[in-house]
Amino acid sequence: MTRIILLGYMGAGKTTVGRELAKRLNLRFYDLDWYIETRFCKKVSDIFAAETEEGFRRKERNMLHEVAEFEDVVISLGGGAPCFYDNMDYINRQGETIYLKGTPDILFQHLLMAKGKRPLLEGKSPDEIKEYIKSSLETREPFYSKAKHIYNIELLGNGEKIKSCVEDICHMLNIP
Repeated sequence: MTRIILLGYMGAGKTTVGRELAKRLNLRFYDLDWYIETRFCKKVSDIFAAETEEGFRRKERNMLHEVAEFEDVVISLGGGAPCFYDNMDYINRQGETIYLKGTPDILFQHLLMAKGKRPLLEGKSPDEIKEYIKSSLETREPFYSKAKHIYNIELLGNGEKIKSCVEDICHMLNIP
């Protein structure tokens, strides 16, 4: 039974790397935010708006406990998931946890490349986004750093770099 859980800040590549890692290991892949949206038939941003962050975090915790019971999976968490309730301790008990750690500059570059909208960043200038990333990372780092493994990401600008990251993670986990 394999259960690998990826965590880190938005733009760290959790979904991109997770999807490729699952493919490489022939496991199912779940993105926790997508799982929540599917289960509640609402966008995460709509849940936030309707129920405040507290309501969303309760749903997120419940869905985390659901998906982290699945076997033979790779799971990517939303950036805030490890920082609430006992989520970090819980996922460490459930499987191999990997913090995809990026510098604020790399995270900023990934977010610029990303196609999806990030509601937390809307209306901010590039300098404001960089400062937001830096201050958010400082708050979240104590949670993220509790992961069993830490992988320092580079700029994941193409398929080769993503595959290299996946191979590094497999090596780190002693998976042939």
